[in-house]
Amino acid sequence: MIPASFDVFADLLKSRSGLAIGPDKLYLLETRLAPLLRKHKLADLEALAGKLRADATSPLADAVVEAMTTNETFFFRDEKPFTHFRSQVLPALVAARPPGARLRLWSAAASTGQEAYSLAMIVAESQALLGGRRVEILGTDIAREPLARAREGLYSQFELQRGVPMTALVAHFHKDAHGWRVNDTLRAMARFQEWNLLGDLRPLGQFDTIFCRNVLIYFDAPTKSRVLAALAERLAPDGVLYLGGAETILGLTDKLAAIPGGVNAYRRAEASTVAKAAPARTQTPIPALRGAATR
Repeated sequence: MIPASFDVFADLLKSRSGLAIGPDKLYLLETRLAPLLRKHKLADLEALAGKLRADATSPLADAVVEAMTTNETFFFRDEKPFTHFRSQVLPALVAARPPGARLRLWSAAASTGQEAYSLAMIVAESQALLGGRRVEILGTDIAREPLARAREGLYSQFELQRGVPMTALVAHFHKDAHGWRVNDTLRAMARFQEWNLLGDLRPLGQFDTIFCRNVLIYFDAPTKSRVLAALAERLAPDGVLYLGGAETILGLTDKLAAIPGGVNAYRRAEASTVAKAAPARTQTPIPALRGAATR
């Protein structure tokens, strides 16, 4: 493929999804876009690039972006952030909210929904702690087909084996002719919506906890900084942001500060300053977030 044609794909992906690819990722284009070439009866990537040059806003361009987006996910991925959320963050948030208040959780880049439903399982198992407080879980992604699967809440035996304990399987799923389906309680708790992290996030509102994990690794530094700043603005003053194990805020933003404990969790920088300045006897939710729980 000539460099100009490769640039068509690179520019489209960067502008639409934040995905930064170089010429060394040509094999990735060839692998992931091969089904599109067959579907649209296009001879090769050069022909597809020509279509995109003619109309970069067409459904075909949408399909290219979706095909190139990584949708790898599974239930309770990496475990430690979920353990930390269950044992430290959720109790701290409940203590800070009046009875009847609503807690909002956001699974950004939700893919096929396993992360959002993992949070829903934790919430469903924490009803005594919640004391009647409502919890809303929003899952967003730019890819439509994975979101459709998330809304359906239907998973294979293999997908469930990747992270769902047997007790949770019995409590939160039921078997039907097509696979294992999330029960109605969890599905009612989670809502899924198409949204681009590079777009305006303000209409989504404010969240008490955000999981945006294993997303920033695909962005260049300026895009990472932009997304992190936007996520910080969506956090409640005592909210927590979880990133992936290979992701960091170092050198990218001063709007967030790390929570000690090795869980790759962050809070707004001003909240961190308040926590450090507070006297030891102060009963605020921030100190309760310190440290990582172990199982």
